[in-house]
Amino acid sequence: MGRLDGKVALITGAARGQGEAEARLLAEEGAAVVLADVLDDEGRAAAASIGEEAAYVHLDVRDPSSWQETAAFVVDRFGRLTTLVNNAGILRHGSVLTTEPDEYRAVIEVNQVGCYLGMHTMAPLLIEAGGGSIINIASTAALTGLGNMLAYTASKWAIRGMTKVAAVELARQGVRVNAVMPGSVRTPMVDGSPGGPDAMAAFVPLGRIAEPEDIARVVLFLASDDSSYCTGHEIVADGGMLAGFAMPVPR
Repeated sequence: MGRLDGKVALITGAARGQGEAEARLLAEEGAAVVLADVLDDEGRAAAASIGEEAAYVHLDVRDPSSWQETAAFVVDRFGRLTTLVNNAGILRHGSVLTTEPDEYRAVIEVNQVGCYLGMHTMAPLLIEAGGGSIINIASTAALTGLGNMLAYTASKWAIRGMTKVAAVELARQGVRVNAVMPGSVRTPMVDGSPGGPDAMAAFVPLGRIAEPEDIARVVLFLASDDSSYCTGHEIVADGGMLAGFAMPVPR
């Protein structure tokens, strides 16, 4: 018996990295999973490696019609939807002074609008299924201000706010809505950051940045009935980064 037996999950940005790890773990726990992305070759390969209870669909999270097509695909393939993981996201470095309008809008369209469209399109399917769980992947950037990450930070603060509003609005219809706040995670997005993963690990009390599987386990908790009384909340998974810094021991 898996913790997600009988559930059907849609994970965006699931062709690789954190999204793929989430899809793989949810499937291992008994869920049928739909991996959605714009990286078609990688997405199809990931779904095939998971097994028969996994499928891939092309989804541009910025496009309402693409979401509608994805909803139809999920229902046609698995009959219903019980779990939505809004995982897709992009990162662009830039400050208030250096971020150009088109760069800002690009991040907002994927991270913020994509999350909104996911909830807007898929929540009715969860209600029809008798309830379920929406899990929005935000960031510790939604709890503080990160220099040189203006657009990304703004988009993650918005996800935090939308999560709380949706949790209040959908609770009586059996849909729980929560957010996960990862710190730095070893993914292709972080690999391209200045200094890379090793530089970021120096700021983490646990001494390492997260592996994708670390975040997937938090998603599993929120997707499962173990979190049946949790909605409107944020789970921080940052290795203690926001707790503070360890001072050197005096000699």
